[in-house]
Amino acid sequence: MIRYTDRIIINPNIRFGRPCVKGTRISVYDILSWLASGMSNDQIVKDYPELKLEDIKACLAFAADKEHKLRVA
Repeated sequence: MIRYTDRIIINPNIRFGRPCVKGTRISVYDILSWLASGMSNDQIVKDYPELKLEDIKACLAFAADKEHKLRVA
């Protein structure tokens, strides 16, 4: 699994503590919503050039890890 901790941060002073891509105010939820609505990785990176493909992959890994932890608990 991708090591998302290098790219995803949780800071109570940014977006009310929602997990965000490091160095941006773009939340994991934003990216997952764009993907769910049908945007491709390339479209997201084109619309938000501060993002890299690795950031999108990190968001997916973060969500997968969170889901896994919920199921294990």
